[in-house]
Amino acid sequence: MFTCTGYASTSAEAPLSPFTFERRDPGASDIEIEILYCGVCHSDLHTARNEWGGTLYPCVPGHEIVGRVTRVGADVSAFKAGDLAGVGCMVASCRECDSCREGLEQYCVPGFTGTYNGPEPQTGGHTFGGYSSHIVVDSHFVLHIPENLDLAAVAPLLCAGITTYSPLRHWGVKAGQKVGVVGLGGLGHMGVKLAHAMGAHVVLFTTSPGKEADARRLGASEVVISKDPGAMAAQGETFDFILDTVAADHDINAYLGLLKREGTLVQVGAPEKPLAVNAFSVIWRRRNFSGSLIGGIAETQEMLDFCAEHGITSDIEIIPIDQIETAYGRMLKSDVKYRFVIDMASLPKAA
Repeated sequence: MFTCTGYASTSAEAPLSPFTFERRDPGASDIEIEILYCGVCHSDLHTARNEWGGTLYPCVPGHEIVGRVTRVGADVSAFKAGDLAGVGCMVASCRECDSCREGLEQYCVPGFTGTYNGPEPQTGGHTFGGYSSHIVVDSHFVLHIPENLDLAAVAPLLCAGITTYSPLRHWGVKAGQKVGVVGLGGLGHMGVKLAHAMGAHVVLFTTSPGKEADARRLGASEVVISKDPGAMAAQGETFDFILDTVAADHDINAYLGLLKREGTLVQVGAPEKPLAVNAFSVIWRRRNFSGSLIGGIAETQEMLDFCAEHGITSDIEIIPIDQIETAYGRMLKSDVKYRFVIDMASLPKAA
């Protein structure tokens, strides 16, 4: 074991604060990474405050991790000390079920192990995430980070990037298609960038007229104010694919009605309350309403390579770690364009 520093919550009510803890030394198949940057995801806030239930305290959040390899196990050949490396939302899976064998570890039947707040059999404790100085991860779940991209801005790709890339890739979005993206936040801005890079004609749906210029800068060809019935009606039955990133209650039928026959709407935002789907919204044109999680390890690497080829990163604001609670408050107000990233050099050193 070796000593790490980090930031942790000790209860649902306690703000995150400095925390010293032990990590396992790398085993034969493990990689140790010194963390340089860690993105801030809504999931971090939900978990730290136990809003989804089941939080294991102390909780060290963070699953958008970019750093450099410091040690590798004897059986590791794909990485060496000094390499750039990344870790996303999962650090283990059963590796045996159909999903795992097909490279879809995110759909592991027994369930994947989260980068934080999951069981860690090697220690008998639970996993601690990227708001920390180092992390040790099985090499299968470690990703190669492209050298040509801004490292801080790469970090959110490991959650927000793959969450939007995976459905675009799975449903075969390609040049010439008309693709809608609902919402321009941490997920939505990545959806716009990626769909545009795939050659699609991208339409951004937003309730905020003030976001039009930014949406066009990110790659949207059109911006539709979703509160305008006339503007929505003008888009009727013209979309091949719609990516819905909104995590608040909204009228999903208004967007299903914009799909062509056999078009697909994929939900990646997770509203607190169930969405009410009118059966005729899908029956009438044999439309598809689906959902998608993150991607598997191979697909996440593919996404990173795609982003390297096209020069895509997340739009970020870098913060020191002692500003994390302020960042959480601003995140709840959507006061960030479009993801916070912690500079881990700001982490207090071990005494």
